[in-house]
Amino acid sequence: MASALPAALPASDADRLAALFDAHHDRLYRLARRLAPTADDALDLVQEAFLKAARAPRSIPTGLADEEAWLVRVLVNIRRDQWRKAAVRKRHDDEAKHSLVASTDGEASLVAHAAIWSALDALQPRRRAVIVMHELEELEVKDIAKLLGISAITVRWHVSRGRRELARILEPQTGDNQ
Repeated sequence: MASALPAALPASDADRLAALFDAHHDRLYRLARRLAPTADDALDLVQEAFLKAARAPRSIPTGLADEEAWLVRVLVNIRRDQWRKAAVRKRHDDEAKHSLVASTDGEASLVAHAAIWSALDALQPRRRAVIVMHELEELEVKDIAKLLGISAITVRWHVSRGRRELARILEPQTGDNQ
């Protein structure tokens, strides 16, 4: 594994990284928790984002909103790379999806939750990130666009396509024929 940090950061860079961490850690963790399957994976994702910041502290823009947008893009890109690697290493196991049978409301809720996350996993990484931020974190289109460095039109397109793809993927479980 490559070295994580330079041998010694200048005091000003170390102070800035500490301030970045204090200002943005909670927000990044909430996003990472929605993008990663476990809390530990989310913590690792946030740690990787801050390690990238520590490796190149002068590449981080100044200003609270710009810093956050940069860190969110780094976090989403790291997660996108993880999704790509996972997609290469494994294929979806359809048998597991069809073998689940719900007998009570609690089990039905768990099955529905698993089906939704499985459907989200099937989306392209950027589309999944946009859907998670828009639908689960309830961010506005303009805020998502700024955080990801894309246009608002592109965000709306991803939301629209993502909703249609989720409906198509979930159709066999819901029985809807739209």
